[in-house]
Amino acid sequence: MTLKNQINDDMKSAMRARDAARLSAIRMLLAAIKQREIDERKELTDTEVVGVVERMLKQRKESIAHYEQGGREDLVQAEQLELTVLQAYMPEGMSDAEVEAAVAAAIESSGARAIGDMGKVMGELKSSLAGRADMSRVSALVRARLSG
Repeated sequence: MTLKNQINDDMKSAMRARDAARLSAIRMLLAAIKQREIDERKELTDTEVVGVVERMLKQRKESIAHYEQGGREDLVQAEQLELTVLQAYMPEGMSDAEVEAAVAAAIESSGARAIGDMGKVMGELKSSLAGRADMSRVSALVRARLSG
């Protein structure tokens, strides 16, 4: 079953359970997926759907930070509920040791020796670690390895 099909099934379950908040978050996700499919004129793969979910998670985290600064606890709770629903569609994260091993393997296979080769390494890692690791953390790790 594809991730998109799983999301559709979860939407139907939320409808049956009359879980309005969860249903709203899932519909928002499906709308974002559909919009990207229309923009790119193709059906998204599971990896691309994970990319949409990642982008939405990042938006929710930024919104939570802004709402907390503004003292809007009601909006913070709503965003946190959406964040929880969206996180269920992310693949299981990698441990620090697994990420470090993947970075070391990518540096070795790309032949990177200096910080100028970081693009090659990140290009290789982006496809294999998408959705499974925080790419900003991966980038910092690659930068540290190549500059040290």
